[in-house]
Amino acid sequence: MIDKFINMKKLTILAALLTTNFAHAQETPEKYRPQFHFSPKANWMNDPNGMVFHNGTYHLFYQYYPDAKVWGPMHWGHATSKDMLHWKEQTIALYPDSLGYIFSGSAVVDVNNTSGFGKDGKAPLVAIFTHHNPVIEKQKTGLHEYQSIAYSLDDGKSWTKYSGNPVLPNPGITDFRDPKVCWYEPQKKWVMTLATKDRITFYSSPDLKKWSKESEFGANAGAHGGVWECPDLFPLMHEGKQVWVLIVNINPGGPNKGSAGQYFLGDFDGKTFTANSSKTKWLDWGTDNYAAVTFSNTGNRRLLMGWMSNWQYANQVPTDPWRSANTISRELALTAVDKELYLTSVPARELDAIEEGGYSKQNMAAKAPVNLAPKSGNPSGLFRLDFETASVADFELVLSNKAGNELLIGYDQASNQYYIDRSKSGKTDFEAGFAQKHFAPRLSKNGKIDFTLVADVASVEVFADGGLTVMTDIFFPETPLSELSIKSVKGIQVKDLQYSTLKPSME
Repeated sequence: MIDKFINMKKLTILAALLTTNFAHAQETPEKYRPQFHFSPKANWMNDPNGMVFHNGTYHLFYQYYPDAKVWGPMHWGHATSKDMLHWKEQTIALYPDSLGYIFSGSAVVDVNNTSGFGKDGKAPLVAIFTHHNPVIEKQKTGLHEYQSIAYSLDDGKSWTKYSGNPVLPNPGITDFRDPKVCWYEPQKKWVMTLATKDRITFYSSPDLKKWSKESEFGANAGAHGGVWECPDLFPLMHEGKQVWVLIVNINPGGPNKGSAGQYFLGDFDGKTFTANSSKTKWLDWGTDNYAAVTFSNTGNRRLLMGWMSNWQYANQVPTDPWRSANTISRELALTAVDKELYLTSVPARELDAIEEGGYSKQNMAAKAPVNLAPKSGNPSGLFRLDFETASVADFELVLSNKAGNELLIGYDQASNQYYIDRSKSGKTDFEAGFAQKHFAPRLSKNGKIDFTLVADVASVEVFADGGLTVMTDIFFPETPLSELSIKSVKGIQVKDLQYSTLKPSME
């Protein structure tokens, strides 16, 4: 106990030093610690779970192993925030028990107290999650995953597991997990979207306790390079019409290898989801946005966050004493290109709150490299860059440092593709496939390009053409990539450019 206290004390002191003096932090073991993305203080994290907005607070639960910085028996970690940027790590919410590890799931506010868990007029928070039983798994019966629930009456501080767990037994499917639950108002019932090996199965319930199968989707739709996981189902409005969005994460089989998220657009009638297109569409073309799902109870806003890593190398990335972070929160919408609908995602407006100074330029010509770093310098390398071109032309942004590390981000007009090249970005030898160049198609047909780049210590998130094309990649430079330039083989005219330094938000 004393050793544990001493270790936690050291972590607290280290975190304080990191926040107050980032220039020194690059020499510490935490030099890759994200500064405005959530990461646990120590040990392993993967999928975001149970994301819900309640009483003015965003709750982020996540797959967590508190005893090592590699995957292990899963718990639900917990963090809270008022703005999805300044996160406070809370005590562990759910621990493994006799039914198994606590795998991924969701959380809802049971406003009508359909579950009966509410008390004295207080609506309960209800978590719906997968129990994964390693003992049964070893028996290879295909019955080792089933769905359970827990509830909280103190705004998520403590949780009580339902005595009747599991509420949805396994029908004999090897991969039967990751319940995402929402309230379907037209039929006054809860709908569970569940990943069931190579498809999605929908269930419904009046009270979150008794579940009935409604339908299946996806056996012959979308990408099937790996197992389907971490789904989400929700409506968005487009030109006055409601469109249902079904997100399905897949591992492996992503467009740039490994883990990724695909999505389908269509109709849902409370029983059956019908896709309006057979085209495979990707939520993010980078390699580091997996298990991405949305917050519950956010009204007309649909906000998404993902796990900023990839199962190809998640257990090997060179961070210490933690592993993994989440993406920034992203706001989702729909847009049409040649009458085909696509999901768009852009940085949530809350990101504006951590902008502190910068500059703007208009009508800038770029062919030979043009330095974009602010005159006052930005040693942390934390920034947001927004620009719009006068026409469609190739360009390349170069993030670099004096150690010779560089990350290349750009657009190739000949192939009509955006790209991120991290082959020379710093430490890459921990996994054979990490040092790669990743590509994403340009979907927009506009005669100009608008481009947003959000850079943290060890990650970049790219939002092109209003979020039609999105890429997220992590990297591990020797020192912060504080130098920034733009160049173009044929020359490019930047109509408007905005550079904003971002201040750290993590404790």
